[in-house]
Amino acid sequence: MTTRRIRSAAAAVALAAGAAACSAPGSGGEPDGAKAAESVVIGVGTEPDTLSPLLGYGKDGNSKIFDGLLARDADMSLKPALATALPEVADDGRTYTYTLREGVTFSDGEPLTAEDVVFTYRTVLDPKTNNTARSELDAIREVRADGDDKVVFSLKYPYAPFASRTVLPIVPEHKAGGQDPNTGSFNTRPVGTGPYVLAGWSKGEKLTFKANPHYWGGTPKVKSLTMAVIADDNVRATRLRSGDLDGAVLPPNLAATFDKDRGKRLHEARSYDFRAVTLPTAGKVTGDPDIRRALDAAVDRQAMVDKILDGAGTPAYGPLPADDPWYAEGIERPHDLKGATDRLDRAGWKAGADGVRVKDGTRAAFTLFYPSGDKVRQDHALAYASDAKKAGIEVKVEGATWEVIEPRMGKDAVLAGFGSVGDPDFGLYTLLHSSLAGDGFNNMPGYRNPAVDRALDTGRRAHDDGERRTAYTALQKALVEDPGYTFLTHIDHLYVLDDRWDGLTTQLEPHEHGFASGPWWNIEDWQPKK
Repeated sequence: MTTRRIRSAAAAVALAAGAAACSAPGSGGEPDGAKAAESVVIGVGTEPDTLSPLLGYGKDGNSKIFDGLLARDADMSLKPALATALPEVADDGRTYTYTLREGVTFSDGEPLTAEDVVFTYRTVLDPKTNNTARSELDAIREVRADGDDKVVFSLKYPYAPFASRTVLPIVPEHKAGGQDPNTGSFNTRPVGTGPYVLAGWSKGEKLTFKANPHYWGGTPKVKSLTMAVIADDNVRATRLRSGDLDGAVLPPNLAATFDKDRGKRLHEARSYDFRAVTLPTAGKVTGDPDIRRALDAAVDRQAMVDKILDGAGTPAYGPLPADDPWYAEGIERPHDLKGATDRLDRAGWKAGADGVRVKDGTRAAFTLFYPSGDKVRQDHALAYASDAKKAGIEVKVEGATWEVIEPRMGKDAVLAGFGSVGDPDFGLYTLLHSSLAGDGFNNMPGYRNPAVDRALDTGRRAHDDGERRTAYTALQKALVEDPGYTFLTHIDHLYVLDDRWDGLTTQLEPHEHGFASGPWWNIEDWQPKK
């Protein structure tokens, strides 16, 4: 792992020393400081609401409890998992056939069959199931079993990235089939075919996983994996330094403090993860096109990368990172405060006595929420507010829990994070398509742009790479002219782990990371150092 972009910050960071006294989440009664040779305890900032793939858990692969038909390798190439090989594709890209691996059982000993695959996909596609990622499987017309070991997907239209969607984890019909997928016990007591089984879940504290001795890929060397849920970044860092944790997800300034620690190693992963401010269309201020364009020009993205991320990231000029093959060249915009103020002047937003602009009796002011405890988002929000103030726009920054934020997402701005790997359709459609406006975390600001919708529909349905590229280029240019979000930064993910295992690597990561994404994406393959 390279740490080329992380400034040494050891002397500058004050850690929460008192937090070291917290009990070790994975100690299991061992003497203080003892290291179980076959156990790993990781500190993460959040926990999932559910462990059911039927509700979206593990949809991008790498779930430790489940497997998909396919999985991704270190370089993000697709490889067989529950299937014996990549799919057979026929009917001009409208039929995909998978043959299942022989002898695979769920962790309760029951065999995997094609009917389990059919049940999984049909349940996810059922409108009664509360899966917000359902639109990602829109291309499926029918899924059926062909005997016990073959599954056939029939598509409504050729969908170029369909194989990548079959990393979706498979659940057992005999366990989940008799339950309401939205409220059943399977959500917190899952059964899968993966390398680990859930051994315990103390909400808000930790999740413990034990190696599955019947795993088709061989019993993992790491026998116990605990994910300690520690919302505060400083507390995670302190507990890692004290030996309470074997590894942790950390923001750049705290990761840098471990740069020279013997026995620990920094891991940096490139990601699609970006931070952006949602600008609700329904708001008098945030829905104004001139306000949106002015904010886009006023924000100093490079300063955020340098000062907030300590260089571990890049400016975001749209939802795709600049080194992505689908990125539209030429959409970069400089920090242009004068351009922002000139635009507001022309649009009739005039400075009031307190410096905040006013138009037709409406002050250029709005509230920006960020999730409490997320220091990186808080810093982005404060920097954004500072930049906006220079243009005469008042942004009132407030931290709150997601329980408070969610009901207000349609009218208040949010410092949000998004980003999906695999294909531009995976992240852009749910972020921007008008059909998903106000659908939970999909299209949070209620963005509507017919040109963007057309580009998304073309990108999803076209089979030709050239046609898709033209569509996604048009989309990114349309977002420059009509931004529904202020895109701020693309973030590298940083981790610090004890250096006692071989086989640790990082993948290109989505926004969601901690449980599946991270150097532990392949923890079942780790080997103890000799």
